[in-house]
Amino acid sequence: MTKSEAQQLLTEYIDNPALRRHCEMVAQAMEAYATKLGENSEDWYIAGLLHDLDWEKYPDEHPNKACDEILPAHGISDEILDAIRAHAPARTGKQPETNIEKYLFACDEISGFMDAVAKVHPGRFEGMKWSSVKKKLKNKAFAAAVPREDIESGAKLIGVPLSEHVTFLISVFQQ
Repeated sequence: MTKSEAQQLLTEYIDNPALRRHCEMVAQAMEAYATKLGENSEDWYIAGLLHDLDWEKYPDEHPNKACDEILPAHGISDEILDAIRAHAPARTGKQPETNIEKYLFACDEISGFMDAVAKVHPGRFEGMKWSSVKKKLKNKAFAAAVPREDIESGAKLIGVPLSEHVTFLISVFQQ
């Protein structure tokens, strides 16, 4: 599957603009990390773009519906399917083990959280600093549905301090 085919699939399954934006941000983060690490940036982008493909239409079956039925019918590789499964280990039983799995887990919740921060930050991502995100992370009422423990464990999974992970993603999202 190409990036443009993945985008078409996203458009077919997700109507909610905020959810589409989230998927696109995770794809952008994944592509940037793949490039930085010398991994397959197209596969990483596709994993990020399609990780929540079934969330809107099949929330109770997410991500199993996508991984077991929808994506295999479109020729998605096992590596990408495993990464999508591993981004929701409580629902799938698949723990993140490979780089693509770890980075997808690490980029998912923090990307959504950072988008929420950007909505209240002057200039969105321009001029945003780690301290802005850190302050909002401490405020449990801000973006309360975002699990802080997943954000913290994601940074640990990829072996970087949360401040470094967030700073890298700020630079990615400014582009």
